[in-house]
This record gives sequence, C-alpha cells and structure tokens, in this order.
Amino acid sequence: MKKLLSVLCILLMVACQTPQENQQVAQTTKEVFKPENKPTKELNVAFLAINGVYNSELMAPFDIFQHTIFHTEKGMKTFIVSPTKEVITTFEGIRILPDYDFNDVPNIDILVVPSAENNMGSDLEDERLINFVKEKGGSAMYIMSLCDGAFILAKAGLLDKVKSTTFPSDIGQFRQTFPELDVYENVSFVHDGKAITSSGGAKSYDPALYLVEFLYGKKAADGVAGGLVIDWNVGEIKSITPEK
Repeated sequence: MKKLLSVLCILLMVACQTPQENQQVAQTTKEVFKPENKPTKELNVAFLAINGVYNSELMAPFDIFQHTIFHTEKGMKTFIVSPTKEVITTFEGIRILPDYDFNDVPNIDILVVPSAENNMGSDLEDERLINFVKEKGGSAMYIMSLCDGAFILAKAGLLDKVKSTTFPSDIGQFRQTFPELDVYENVSFVHDGKAITSSGGAKSYDPALYLVEFLYGKKAADGVAGGLVIDWNVGEIKSITPEK
C-alpha cells in the first residue's frame, strides 16, 4: 500500500507541472549536436590577440579548440593573429609571438575575440582593428567573443539584430555604448545565429565546449573536457542558445 501511495504521489507531482516547466526540462537535457552542423573540413580558428589581452579569455578557448584534433576526424586548426607579428604582452605579462598578422592571415572559419585591457576604450577607435574584425568576422562561419571582446564585435556591427552578452560588471556599459543591441545578463554565454558571446573569465571554457558539442557531438565534447579534467554538461550551463 505504501509503495502504491508513493507511485501515485510521483505521478501527481509530474501531472501538476506546468507545460513551461516540462519544456524547460526537455531543453536542458537535449543534445545540441545536429548532423548538419558537422564540418566537412578542418576549420581554421583565428584568435585575435592584441596587447593587453587577458590570459583566461585567450587560452581557455584555445585549449578547447586545439584539443579537438584528438577527438574528431576533422578538428580545428588554431592560430593567433595580431595587427603585426611583433611580440604581444598579455595583461598578466605573458609574451606571445603571433602566427600571422592582418596582412597574411589565412582564411578564417571561426574568429575568436578574447577580451583585452582597452576593449571598452581606445580599441574601439582603432579603425584597422575594427575593419579587420568586420571583414573577417563577416565572412566567418562563426564568431565568438569572450568577456569585453563583445565590444569589438559590436563596434564592427557583427552583433546587430542578435542576442548577446558580455562581462557581468560591464553589462551596463555595453548597453549604454550600444543601446540598439539585445543584451542578456546572468548567463554564461549566448548563441544567436553565427555569434557566440560569453561572460568570460573562468567561464570562457563554456562557450568553447558548447561549440565543440554543437559542431562535433557530445562524444567529442566529453573527450575534450575529460582530457582537460573539466566537468561538462551543457544542460547545466546557464545560457541562451537556439534550443532555448
């Protein structure tokens, strides 16, 4: 009798859920991979690194995307592009030698724009930088920003008419600078169209792993996450995606 009552209680609880609650459960457990997303070639992934770039926003997605070569047949070729081939220095002091400059960079399938120290200030007035992002990001399959890199994408006109986000404490400045944008807060990342924008910091792993799962499937994403000792479950990440 007690077992019967327990079963009836469970059934009653499920029945009392609203359609919205049921839909939310379905969305958070649904895999993001679709066969039509899977690339048919190796993807060139360019990381835009300028002086003052932040370590986390550059290296977290770089590690994720580079490790795809070990978990899928046609993975990603990752490289760093800068205005010149001179050594750049990150905000935290690491010195980096770029692979390419703006003049000799190969075709870009995915353009990643990590946050840098002056993304909300002087970088927005750098016409060469903004024009490069506008041109290469406009022709890329996907564009991704980490933290305040969203300011650069927005200045280049690449976030018009799509949902986006940025570093949590800079949401107000982002809205003030680009009042026409549809900006979200309290999320790790937003995927709308070909644009993926992220809150950055330690959460910079989230949008990168999400894109790996979106393009290559859960097995590949879990393999990359496991190799980097990251607990990964896209359904547990607060985000705005085409599935939600």
